Amino acid sequence: MSAEDDKRVVVDQFTRQATAFREFAEMPGQPREMVLAATDIRPDDTVLDVACGPGVTTCDLAEVARHATGIDITRTMIEQAKRLQQEKGLTNVTWCIHSVPPLPFEVESFSLVFTRYSFHHFADPLGVLSEMVRVCKPGGRIVVVDVFMTAKEQAAAYNRMEKLRDPSHVRALLLDELTALFTHIGLGQPKPLFYKQPMALEPLLKGSFPNRGDEERVRQIIVEDVDKNRLGLDAQWKDGDVHFAYPIAVLVCSKE
Repeated sequence: MSAEDDKRVVVDQFTRQATAFREFAEMPGQPREMVLAATDIRPDDTVLDVACGPGVTTCDLAEVARHATGIDITRTMIEQAKRLQQEKGLTNVTWCIHSVPPLPFEVESFSLVFTRYSFHHFADPLGVLSEMVRVCKPGGRIVVVDVFMTAKEQAAAYNRMEKLRDPSHVRALLLDELTALFTHIGLGQPKPLFYKQPMALEPLLKGSFPNRGDEERVRQIIVEDVDKNRLGLDAQWKDGDVHFAYPIAVLVCSKE
């Protein structure tokens, strides 16, 4: 597919997923305090949240920072984000509807540039990270939070399944590939933190919009992976459903 086709798929998927995505972002088990602590968020920070989705993390950051900006390609996500901002009574947040890359901001505009659960949707994650560095001030922090794999075979199996579940999925990177993005553009080795994001199969499928016929294929793949872990998700039966956990890396680096 062309870059424009990719964008259309992303907008289509996340327009339909907007409500479920906000519910997921706010569900118990999300380590929001850990992620905020990892950013070293400060009262004088100006923050950019790239691919901000429904704005849950943007608003969390804005509760501490001087100002936060959230950017996303999907109008429906930004509408969700604006509603959340109003619910929280925040006045120090700006929203922008724009595809990435490029980022429509001047060089060195932000002291903290953040993104969560987005890199696996980008055909050019290195280009996105380069733009994040460009708009970050010297001494600022760049933070990438995303799913990762540790073995090529698991990554291949996981990506096949996830592409069926979510057609906007491009590729979950190996952890070594994620960290290499930082070193490739001269940032140095990022400081990693890790967590597992728990999920149950049926609620996940309820909030997903696979192509016709692919929902049952996804269900079968995950059910068949119970106790085998070919997908890297540690799938197990519990309370009548398959439960598993996405491995997530929090990568933090300063722009020296």
